Amino acid sequence: MLYLVRHGRPLVEPGLLPSAWELDPAGFEDIWALRESGRLPDDGHWFCSPEPKAVATAQLLTDGPVGIVEGLAEQIRDTGDWIDRFEAVVRRAFADPTRSAHPGWEPLAVTRERVATSVRLLIADHPSEDLVLVGHGTAWTVLAAELTGAEPDLDRWALLGMPDVIEVDPVVESP
Repeated sequence: MLYLVRHGRPLVEPGLLPSAWELDPAGFEDIWALRESGRLPDDGHWFCSPEPKAVATAQLLTDGPVGIVEGLAEQIRDTGDWIDRFEAVVRRAFADPTRSAHPGWEPLAVTRERVATSVRLLIADHPSEDLVLVGHGTAWTVLAAELTGAEPDLDRWALLGMPDVIEVDPVVESP
């Protein structure tokens, strides 16, 4: 089973790239509550995105080792632009995943391929074992769709908390 954990609430800093945002200490209690909830396996292998908010979330969720995997990063958003209608731009990215939905944004199809390739390699390295992956909502939404053969669930994406968990039982073969 894959446990796709969305990171905790970040400290949003307009002008700073989202990939550099740290966790907001005011949201640590939510992460600790997830840790104590029993929703995550005790014996899983842990990996996370290299982004500070994901690394810090993983470190708060487990005392065990956490591997950092570059390919688990969120959709690349190389702009510090503040976007008032963020959800609308993300939905535009899902509507046409081959194009950038905003200047500096990676096309969602590229995100999907990068993340899915990384996760398939992790699955191949850990067959029949639980994997806990700490990362990002958009990346997990496209990954869940890729691994299950379903369409991306934008309603689920919109409802994801910080932190939150998506459980996925992949139906694809490992490389």
